[in-house]
Amino acid sequence: MKPFAKRLEDFEEGIFQTLNDKKNQLEKEGRTVYNFSVGTPDFKPAEHIMRAVAEAAAKPENYKYALADLPELTEAVIERFQKRYGVSLKESEITSVYGSQEGIAHIALPLCDPGDVVLVPNPGYPIFEAGPKLMGAEVRTYDLIEEKGYLPNLSDIPKETIERTKFIIVSYPLNPVCKQAPESFYQELIVWAKENGIWILHDNAYSDIVYDGKTGRSILSYEGAKEVAAEFYSLSKSFNYTGARMGFLAGNEQIVQNFKKIRSQIDYGTFLPVQYGAIAALTGPDNGVLEQCRAYEERRNALCDGLTKIGWKFERSEGTMFAWAKIPDGFSDDTQFVMELMEKTGVICTPGSSFGSLGKNHVRFALVLPVETILEAIAQIEKSGILKK
Repeated sequence: MKPFAKRLEDFEEGIFQTLNDKKNQLEKEGRTVYNFSVGTPDFKPAEHIMRAVAEAAAKPENYKYALADLPELTEAVIERFQKRYGVSLKESEITSVYGSQEGIAHIALPLCDPGDVVLVPNPGYPIFEAGPKLMGAEVRTYDLIEEKGYLPNLSDIPKETIERTKFIIVSYPLNPVCKQAPESFYQELIVWAKENGIWILHDNAYSDIVYDGKTGRSILSYEGAKEVAAEFYSLSKSFNYTGARMGFLAGNEQIVQNFKKIRSQIDYGTFLPVQYGAIAALTGPDNGVLEQCRAYEERRNALCDGLTKIGWKFERSEGTMFAWAKIPDGFSDDTQFVMELMEKTGVICTPGSSFGSLGKNHVRFALVLPVETILEAIAQIEKSGILKK
């Protein structure tokens, strides 16, 4: 038989599958496992959201092809962006996606021809790189380092790269490094994009999980942004609507309409009960969202402060549902450390190198366990003696 596509060479078994296999092995051995590896919220969706899905799912007519977004859903997004971010949107500036992951995986289709360059962060969320590669684009990275606050230095990007770049992917608060960007960065980025004819795609998955009294913003709230930018907005983390796969692309009308044209060939519309649940989420009260953010902040404090106290320095995250730190002294390989930590303590986190070469010798913890369990995990780490190596 003829060989499979060469693109498969870029997609080996992911670290999450390796960690899951090891987790299953430990559980079979009767070990207690503390799984901080995958960022799946452990909170429940609000009752009014689940009720809206259940009521819609009980109606047979809602099992037909949706074909498009419900007008009520589009209006709910408009209302949400106005209320939450002070951003005015038109219907033509919004389209749904099956979660940000799907949207980012396909967004290069309307924006790039094969060989065009896409700029993505290093370290960064894996789909930022994988999506454009799958679409035939050439991916180049911009460096995010601690000494520069994990912000890109746009002036460092080579002229030849800029000339070939169709779009840049940016995301703050940023998974995995858990940093926010100042207003000055967005202002600089928008000017830079206009000057160089480069589109901006902003992944805004975590603007409702921001700490220390600060409030997350939309890139679209900055002057001139809609001329060059579109934003992925997700219901997964804010509303715990992860399995429903509901998100949106909002912003520049050209980007949105050309993306809708492409997706019309592969998409028959989001399941209607999922749309009704999204309407309930977007138009309902924000009490649960705010309470959840406070709970994540308590977990952040427990994890980062607790590990620092026992000798493993963890800076407090500024946002996202994660924590990020260098591996402890005495270790030189993040994957090796993660496997040893799991074996000795049952604590599972993610090696930073799985997020890019500049994530090497770092780890990411997902804040998906309650405070009491986090404290138990910290006690196990201290008891194991692994930090004294």
